[in-house]
Amino acid sequence: MDFEPACLATIIGSLPHTDPRKAIELVLKYIPKLPAWPQLPKLPCEGMMRQFTDGMPGFVEREGRAYFDTSTPAFEEELLEFYEKYIAASEGGGQQALEEFRIPQRCASGLYELLSISNFQDAVAIKGQITGPFTLGTNLTDQNRRPAYYDGRLREAMVKSIAMKIKWQIHQLRRYDLPVIIFVDEPGMRYFGTADFIGISREDVLRDLGEVIEAIHSEGSIAGIHCCGNTDWSVILATEVDILSFDAYEYFDRLVLYADELKDFLARGGVISWGITPTLQKDKLPTETTDSLASKFEGHVKELEKRGLAGDRILRQSIITPSCGMRGLSEEMAVFALKLTSDVSHRVSQRFTGSD
Repeated sequence: MDFEPACLATIIGSLPHTDPRKAIELVLKYIPKLPAWPQLPKLPCEGMMRQFTDGMPGFVEREGRAYFDTSTPAFEEELLEFYEKYIAASEGGGQQALEEFRIPQRCASGLYELLSISNFQDAVAIKGQITGPFTLGTNLTDQNRRPAYYDGRLREAMVKSIAMKIKWQIHQLRRYDLPVIIFVDEPGMRYFGTADFIGISREDVLRDLGEVIEAIHSEGSIAGIHCCGNTDWSVILATEVDILSFDAYEYFDRLVLYADELKDFLARGGVISWGITPTLQKDKLPTETTDSLASKFEGHVKELEKRGLAGDRILRQSIITPSCGMRGLSEEMAVFALKLTSDVSHRVSQRFTGSD
């Protein structure tokens, strides 16, 4: 991968706003070089467990609950129909076949608002995102409240649906003739290996993430994985992912334990996405400044240098972001976090790379 963002800023995805136009204006103001379409989870269909489920076989919403119903004959019919569409889209069926996997506007108003913009004059790449298979499959359940990931039929369909929705999304974003980055959002990976999901193996996760990453790479795009908690980072670093996104404010001390794997990751061109602005720690966010966060980032880089990683390479191959999405913030604090992220990016770019 030939992509060196040199500490440019972007967002993970979500904002607390409900007006997509206002959200896009904030994106253009604060992250113009790596713009991302904003997810607006306060709108009815834009929560991360709902946003990308349209068209998945068996998915229903009843009595305030969203789940997969595999108990009726209709499920088998939907499953067969799904695979017919999948085969058509994956075997060169063209854009019309891929449209069967579109993300509807009611589920991604920020995406469609972004697509209404004619061009991005300052951008070097454009970012999208999607909920990953582990997070989706361990949070959504079947009719018996059993995680969908444990049903082989549901799991396979989810992975393939996510892959096709990624391809559809890339086809929309590539109209700007810019490199397209897709983050696979896997906050649920913090629970991998815990007692709740002891039956899910490393091989299971690697296979599913591998299929999703391959869908991104097959379209000539850049694949990222975001996890905002601690996890077994060796699993993510064992994939072919191009960008590793983590909560650098809270969990750097955990990631640094994998310094050898990080060194190999950077050597093959990988990018570290540093979630340095604490959007998950709402009590800490108002106390932070550009100076304090830039200093924290600098300390992290120096610590990796002590572990044998080249500082100049780290800085060339880094992105600056909030630690996670911003749904839990007020609109005012989200703007504060955006400005802080942008300012930290500008500061470290000047200090370490000599850019303006």
